[in-house]
Amino acid sequence: MNALRTTFLMALLTVLLVLAGGAIGGRSGMTFALVMAGVMNFVSYWFSDKIVLAMYGAKEVTEVEYPDFFGLVRQLAVQAAIPIPRVYIISSETPNAFATGRNPEHAAVAATTGIMRILTRDELMGVMAHELSHVKHRDILISSIAATIAGAITYLAHMAQWAAIFGGGRDSDDEGGGVLGMLIMAIVAPLAAMLIQMAISRSREYEADKGGAQVTGNPLYLANALRKLQMANQQIPMQANAATAHMFIVNPLTGGGLMSLFSTHPPLEERVRRLEAMTYGKIG
Repeated sequence: MNALRTTFLMALLTVLLVLAGGAIGGRSGMTFALVMAGVMNFVSYWFSDKIVLAMYGAKEVTEVEYPDFFGLVRQLAVQAAIPIPRVYIISSETPNAFATGRNPEHAAVAATTGIMRILTRDELMGVMAHELSHVKHRDILISSIAATIAGAITYLAHMAQWAAIFGGGRDSDDEGGGVLGMLIMAIVAPLAAMLIQMAISRSREYEADKGGAQVTGNPLYLANALRKLQMANQQIPMQANAATAHMFIVNPLTGGGLMSLFSTHPPLEERVRRLEAMTYGKIG
């Protein structure tokens, strides 16, 4: 179900991109939008891992330096039937972790010193199995593409705003919608793109929770870890970049109420409920 939902949302996001391009310049606008998204996707696909690891000062470590943690990651990778990823440590008291890389053969997992301090081995196993599930299902690539297309839509909307301000409306025989169409797209498209992007991210988090629980064989490992991480992140917030928030095991950014619509992560209570349902067989 989550896979179908992700496919539908990605298709919807692509349609929105085409419509945003069309509102600015007809077929030429659509072509420009798709080419721009393609170029951005290529850059993101090849270099996003290096960028995000450098952003958080992650240091690659060996089994000699962190034998327990490295061994845990290796064990989980074997159980998940994927190559052993590179292992990184982030010097931060905020407990969190993420995975990155363009595919399972070029993946990396990173954990903060804080997460290893507060979690038991079983709980840490649940967290890293979640991250390796992201790697196995290529969620890093999916999220990067979604973020890139949403960014292209926002960029096109800014172009529409400037075109409307400086009289960029097209003649009535043009394929686009003129000034009014550009203004509507400039307001609606970025908001819609962000909502769809966040929905994709939440869908993949649910799937990674499920996949990670299947790898460890005990969904409660992750459920217990999530409870601890939620509380600890509120006490010791991370100075995180909003563009990378979707990568972490728990959202490093706070926000409730209406802002939950724009959250990259599902409600923690619902994640825990689903994990407990896997344990006790009460699917609801």
